[in-house]
Amino acid sequence: MTTTTRAPDADEDTPQLGELLVQSASNSRDRAAVQALAEEETLLAHPTVRAALVVKQDGRMTAVWDRLMGRVYTLGLDDEQRVFLGLVLSMVGIGSVPLSAVERLDERRLLIMQRAILRLAGNDRIAIGTRI
Repeated sequence: MTTTTRAPDADEDTPQLGELLVQSASNSRDRAAVQALAEEETLLAHPTVRAALVVKQDGRMTAVWDRLMGRVYTLGLDDEQRVFLGLVLSMVGIGSVPLSAVERLDERRLLIMQRAILRLAGNDRIAIGTRI
């Protein structure tokens, strides 16, 4: 019987970008916003978003929100991604996207935004689920 060993993936021990950004967040608003982006996944995977948002400062990957704000409409995002990103930017105090924009989010992104708002409020104990 032959056994094969699998080489470990390089990514297994490497922290993901979202994790690195959460670790480097300087306050609770930044942490809640970055966590929302990490959970959403598609925005941090988008090369133009990464280029506009992420910089390496003092050896750490950091989210620089101001760099991103002026580029939201030039990033090549679809409408729903742009709305989600606008709401995240509002969490850190940049831009002004009305809360009614949540109407344009799919269920997955809406749940992510709900959790982010709870984190922002400092309350992660409220259960989020289907109500009758």
